[in-house]
Amino acid sequence: MDHLVWHDRPLLERPVLIAAFEGWSDAGDAATSAVEFLADQWDAEPVASIDAEEFFDFTATRPRVELDEAGRRSIIWPANDLSTAKVPGTDTDVVFLLGTEPQLRWRTFCRQVTDAAAALDVSTVITLGALLAEVPHTRPTSVMGSTSDPRLTERYQFRPSRYQGPTGITGVLHSACGDAGLPSASVWAAVPSYVPGAPSPKATLALVQRVAALLGTQPEIDDLQLASISYEQQLDELVREDEETLGYVAQLEERFDSDEAFPTGVSLAEEVERFLRDQGGD
Repeated sequence: MDHLVWHDRPLLERPVLIAAFEGWSDAGDAATSAVEFLADQWDAEPVASIDAEEFFDFTATRPRVELDEAGRRSIIWPANDLSTAKVPGTDTDVVFLLGTEPQLRWRTFCRQVTDAAAALDVSTVITLGALLAEVPHTRPTSVMGSTSDPRLTERYQFRPSRYQGPTGITGVLHSACGDAGLPSASVWAAVPSYVPGAPSPKATLALVQRVAALLGTQPEIDDLQLASISYEQQLDELVREDEETLGYVAQLEERFDSDEAFPTGVSLAEEVERFLRDQGGD
């Protein structure tokens, strides 16, 4: 059964699909915020959605009730929406998939994504993620790209994926892309583990910049840069108020500054693997 609801089927020039899901792989809301930021800036138009009925346990991910200006009630269901845009300054199109990690029927869900990718002639799928890691907020955000596809390893200079262990919907989606003959890769940003509940515009900015570089464009990022500066300043104040956290951050800074491998991805890859295994044990 097809669970795709089409609104439009534009003709695109071998677009890249950029996907992010709310949930365990979205620390600091960084991944979904990066997709939202680019989709908004590039005036993305909706083309399809995946019907939520078969893929969510609504006692765990509950729909919301909203009222319009006339007081009429409507139910807002968990969404997984696809939209398309032209990448400014290039001859490339992009498909955005922004949604929530489902609880049920992951293989069927991922077939909806690969079917949509085939219908839109997608050339490559890139998923975005963010994880809590032992990194200081005072240093540049570490970002790592990985792939199991040797073509993308060479094209994007990503690390070959060697991970084995528990995974989320993005891992299953990459497997489905492989079965469909569709090249795919993932990009992860690190969020400081001592601020687990706060949105991280700094990690969002890092993901936006990495995606833009992969697509050969440069978005307007002034607002994100200002938000990132404010984020750092607020964390500076909070850390100064707690001697234990202040000492912990100092240790992370020393480790970051002395470990040349960390910013280039070696240690971050280990952090991603640890994060995935820890999540699998919950």
